[in-house]
Amino acid sequence: MATLWSAWGWFVFGAACIVLLPVMLVVRLVTAPFDKGRYWTGFIFRQVPVIQQKLLPLWDFRIAGEMPDNPRNPYIAVANHESFVDILLISHLPWEMKWLSKEQLFSIPIAGWMMSLAGDIQVVRGNKDSAKNAMAECKVWLDRKVSVMIFPEGTRVEDEGLAPFKDGAFRLAIETQIPLLPMVVKGTKGAMRKSDWRFRKATATVKVLEPVPTAGLTLDDLDELRERVRSIMTVALEDL
Repeated sequence: MATLWSAWGWFVFGAACIVLLPVMLVVRLVTAPFDKGRYWTGFIFRQVPVIQQKLLPLWDFRIAGEMPDNPRNPYIAVANHESFVDILLISHLPWEMKWLSKEQLFSIPIAGWMMSLAGDIQVVRGNKDSAKNAMAECKVWLDRKVSVMIFPEGTRVEDEGLAPFKDGAFRLAIETQIPLLPMVVKGTKGAMRKSDWRFRKATATVKVLEPVPTAGLTLDDLDELRERVRSIMTVALEDL
C-alpha cells in the first residue's frame, strides 16, 4: 500500500509543478520591475509541497514555535537535516526563503527549472570556489530583504543528534550582521529513507526557535556563535 501511496504522492508533486510553473513565469514577468527579490515567484514554488501534503494522507505535518513578525526582515535560517522530506516540511512555513541546494537538484526537469526561477542557490559540495560564490549570492538575496535557508550539517544525517556544523551560515551571519533563525525538524527521517523513493506514514514537526542576533559580532566570534546555535538546536530537538 505504501508503494501505491508513494506513486500517488510523486504524481501529485509532478502535477503541481506542471501547473505552477506557468504561474511562476507570469508572476515573475509581472512583478519583475518591483520585486527584485523574486519573493512572490519563490513563494508560489513553495506551494508545491503544500499541495502534495494535503493530498497525501501518509503525512501529518505540523508547525510550531514563533513565526517572524515581518517576513521581509531577512534572516539566515538554519535547520537540522534528517531527510529529503525536510525540504517539503519547511516549505510549509508562511514566508519565502531562498534555499542553498546541491547543484544536482537544479538539473531535475521542471522542478529544477522552478528552483532556478525562484532564485534558489546552487552549490557544488566540496568545491570552495562554488561555496564562495554561493555565499555571495546569499548576500544578494539578503540585501533584497529575502531570507536564505541553509542546512549547516551540509547533508542528511543518518544518526541521532546533530552532526558538526559547517562555518558557512555563521560566517555569512557575522559578515552581514543579519540574525540567524534556528529551527529544528523531527519525524521526517521515517517519512522517506535515504536512497528510497517511497514515502512512509509519519508525523513530522518543524519548530521555529528564537532568532539569534549577530550585531556587533566579528569573525573572532564565529566558533562560539556556531556552537551556541548548535547547542540551542540540540536542546530544542530533544524537547520536541
